[in-house]
Amino acid sequence: MTGSEESPSFRLAYVPGVTPDKWVRIWNERLPDVPLSLTQAAPADAGRLLLGGDADAGLVRLPVDRSALSAIPLYTETTVVVIPRDHLFTAADEVTVEDLADEIVLHPLDDVLGWERLPGRPALERPATTLDAVELVAAGIGVLLVPLSLARLHHRKDLTYRTVTDAPESGVALAWPEDAHTDRVEDFIGIVRGRTVNSTRGRQPAPAPAKGERAESAARGRPGAGKQTGGPRRGTGGTGRSGAKGGTRNVAKGGSRGNAKGGGGKGGGGRGKPRRG
Repeated sequence: MTGSEESPSFRLAYVPGVTPDKWVRIWNERLPDVPLSLTQAAPADAGRLLLGGDADAGLVRLPVDRSALSAIPLYTETTVVVIPRDHLFTAADEVTVEDLADEIVLHPLDDVLGWERLPGRPALERPATTLDAVELVAAGIGVLLVPLSLARLHHRKDLTYRTVTDAPESGVALAWPEDAHTDRVEDFIGIVRGRTVNSTRGRQPAPAPAKGERAESAARGRPGAGKQTGGPRRGTGGTGRSGAKGGTRNVAKGGSRGNAKGGGGKGGGGRGKPRRG
């Protein structure tokens, strides 16, 4: 896709739990003429959204189809177990997968942890969504393992969570179609990677004029500027510090000493010989 074929806005998809607010704010500050539109997508749908041309880039959960999508891993989330506030696990700061052996562990259809073997005891059926599973936890049906951001997203006053130290974790990445690495995608890559406006990569502002060009431009823009300005300053310098210094010394040596030797003083008159008439 060439620059001329780009849409007038930048379309960013993101999955639940990911909060792009900071990056969107920086985008709006740097590229105010290019609107950024957000679309939330289920984790399973994010890749299809990108490949279908409905988004320019996406904040997605790994893994992604690397044969069609480019991806930059951004961070990995801690996994927690969501439990009722009166659960036995609340007495500990963290738990292990082995601690869940006697628990009914809910496994929603939109699970993002990619378990090879789910711990604990399975529920009679899988909830359709993570939100449905959270409601079952609140009803005392079982417990739920999710990335920390999803536990916070679906927070309830009657529930809490604890870190599971040895559970699989979920990685978040910035992804885009391999054949659509546009200037705007590069702009967003720079933002999420923390590049400054003056970074050598991505889009750049117009180059600033060189030092000599700035001075010449400033001189042309001022009447009477240029060499004429330097002349008076050098002349003023002669009557200023260096002139005062030189003048004072000349007077002191030439005037005071000359007057003293020339008979203007008493000592000078005593040494001179009387004139003959």
